[in-house]
Amino acid sequence: MKDYAKEFQKEIEEFRDVTDKFYKKELSVAEYKHFSGAFGSYAQRGGEQSMLRLRLGGGRVSKDSLRFITESIKKYGIDRIHLTTCQTVQLHNLTKDTVCSLIEEAWQHGIFTRGGGGDYPRNVMMSPLSGVTTDEPFDMTGYVSAAADYLLGFIDKVKLPRKLKVCFCSTPDNAPHATFRDLGFVANEDHTFDVYAAGGLGNNPKMGVCVANHIAPDMILYYIKAMVDTFTAYGNYENRGRARTRYLQDTLGAEGFRQAFDEKLKSALPAEDLKISVTPFTVTKKGDGSISHPRAIAQKQPGLYAVSYHPVGGNPTPEFLQKLYDAILPMEEIEIRLSPDEGMYLINCTAKEAETLLALTDDGAETLFETSTACIGNHICQQGVRDSQTLLKACVDAVRPYQFADGVLPKIRISGCPSSCSAHQISPLGFRGAVKQSPEGPKAAYAVFESGCDTLGEEAFGADLCVMTEENIPKFLVELGQTIENAGMTYDAWIREHRENLRELAETYAK
Repeated sequence: MKDYAKEFQKEIEEFRDVTDKFYKKELSVAEYKHFSGAFGSYAQRGGEQSMLRLRLGGGRVSKDSLRFITESIKKYGIDRIHLTTCQTVQLHNLTKDTVCSLIEEAWQHGIFTRGGGGDYPRNVMMSPLSGVTTDEPFDMTGYVSAAADYLLGFIDKVKLPRKLKVCFCSTPDNAPHATFRDLGFVANEDHTFDVYAAGGLGNNPKMGVCVANHIAPDMILYYIKAMVDTFTAYGNYENRGRARTRYLQDTLGAEGFRQAFDEKLKSALPAEDLKISVTPFTVTKKGDGSISHPRAIAQKQPGLYAVSYHPVGGNPTPEFLQKLYDAILPMEEIEIRLSPDEGMYLINCTAKEAETLLALTDDGAETLFETSTACIGNHICQQGVRDSQTLLKACVDAVRPYQFADGVLPKIRISGCPSSCSAHQISPLGFRGAVKQSPEGPKAAYAVFESGCDTLGEEAFGADLCVMTEENIPKFLVELGQTIENAGMTYDAWIREHRENLRELAETYAK
């Protein structure tokens, strides 16, 4: 891997200078955003504080990385941490001096923020239990690392129209959304990848176009190069609203895009040597004993377990992260894997270690519904329309006293604006920030979507259901839960027979 800390070092002083000008009000929010996003940082709403996004390939967090995060939290008094749907960690409420220092210190620690925002290749994602789950055709951690390293090389050499998101999927749940990202690799049983491109959520969402089947894994960098070249050749540099890869399906057509991609691939094959050889993810640790718990997942390594933890809203406390680091420090080969639903897995645990970590994480989500996701919300995000985090907390608080059986309510996704940062468009029930007119004037509201799905082979965008005021959403979910519980069913089973009943119930709360 290149020494990117050294390569990017010269840019630190420029970041400090521009950030200083912004905090002196010499630059507008829009001007600063155009610059700072390239460093993984944005000004929060109000322009008085900053956030920083740590780039963590595949969502992998080593003990050393966690130590850096916990020490930074203590050193700078950081009080807000958010786990994102792109398998990164965001640090919030940072001062001007803190964000400047943190960027440099993170780079020196091997955690790169460069390209964490702006028009750059973003954090490479993967199925979070790759390498340890029994549910995958083959381990892809090495390929993810190779892709992440390769894409960092484009940061200061290629001007993209907009951001480029690349991911790898090895399990049927399609957690990283490989079939509808800018570029996605889906593992096959014969140790090959199918490749999807030009997909994405947000305005004008698109499923990805399958551009190749059963490619050899050592060829993945050629396909990444072809995607970069196709995007730079045909992407819209004039209209940012139409500059994402999914709009290439509108301008070129699906077949035209496929042909353009293939042309760029054929050009790359003889021009560069991009074949790779990767080191498989290995676990030498031996486990003993066994444990049975809903959050303890048996790994393919005998006697070892992954412990799942989902802080509600993806917001672990600073105190929790310190306790977590202290707990795993003496445990051999423990690694954290951030999940695309704002949670985490602690992998390579013995049964005894799993018991310890289950007790430490007992304040997290207790049901599928409580693993619901929400973007950071408009109290922090400059683009946000609604405070999605506050709504999610209100929903969880409203539902908890009823103690519905697990599965009675589905996992929901709440986005504060159309950007779909929570992926509300592929949720069984999704909510997007909006405004609803009423006799009393405009009210805070959310557009509701139903029957979205991200599972491989069953992908679907949700259909419009209604627009519901914010205050009515928790009450709607409580009555929905009561209805399904009285029927003795789970949401997944109930909705297949009662979709019209869902619409009728929603309409009563949309008035």
